[in-house]
Amino acid sequence: MNEPERLPGTGDNFVSNEVIVQGPTAAQVWHHLVDTSTWETSYDNVADISFPQGGGPELRTDVDFSFGTFGFPPLDAHVVEFQEPADGVPGRLSWTAKQDGTPEERLDVLHAWLVEDLPGGRVRVLTQETQIGRPAAALAKERPNPMLNGHQAWLDGLVRAASGKMDPTR
Repeated sequence: MNEPERLPGTGDNFVSNEVIVQGPTAAQVWHHLVDTSTWETSYDNVADISFPQGGGPELRTDVDFSFGTFGFPPLDAHVVEFQEPADGVPGRLSWTAKQDGTPEERLDVLHAWLVEDLPGGRVRVLTQETQIGRPAAALAKERPNPMLNGHQAWLDGLVRAASGKMDPTR
């Protein structure tokens, strides 16, 4: 099977979310992004995280994992890029995820993250996701946009977790 075109704007659904805040460092945000055991406490749109071939809960290069989100059954995911943030080097994480099945069920995803320290004690967190498939096209038509809002909630939750400001009533 040929790899699908995943450039922004060429798939069936694409969103981009970004926050720039003072307080947490890129390393602090990165910890909560790559440690999947923290996801469900900072993001309420994820469930059923597993590592079918072992490993985990931390993401790393070439790891396979699975998780449910946006009402889809758990998606089979594979980390394709993993670069921890360092002095002057942004952290980069991306994974592909797939759902097989009938044409009405098939979904192909690329989800990418950039986490970097900025001058003045600020951190930038950017996430972009491209989806291909009929479920993605249907999701893109919903208003308000669940993927745009969901990813913003994830960014906000990562920042809260990295700042040590998690709401115990969540």
